[in-house]
Amino acid sequence: MSELESKLSWTFFQEISPTEELLTLLLPDETVKTAYKTVRDVAAFTNKRLIVIDAQGITGRKKEIYSLPYRSINMWSTENAGTLDLNAEVELWTRAGHIKIGLRRDIEVRQFEQLLAEACL
Repeated sequence: MSELESKLSWTFFQEISPTEELLTLLLPDETVKTAYKTVRDVAAFTNKRLIVIDAQGITGRKKEIYSLPYRSINMWSTENAGTLDLNAEVELWTRAGHIKIGLRRDIEVRQFEQLLAEACL
């Protein structure tokens, strides 16, 4: 397992409005399609890439920012939540490695899959 594979796993809890911090990362011709809240982080799908701002440490002041251009995504899979499951799951196979994203019940997995299809195909 590569270092990237062991690192990249997030759970998206709810759809949110883009944060000011996130908006400062955008290019002039880039727009946010949707943004999500994780435990302490924020993720956004723009018209060009997936951005994840990962807060670290006790205070969360240290931030690691991931930027994944859609052209780097080779394949994805989705699995809806079952009767007893709390999360649906999305897996991305990219040039950089394998990324897992959990989606809480409030986020519709098929709508999320449509977002990926529009961005990647």
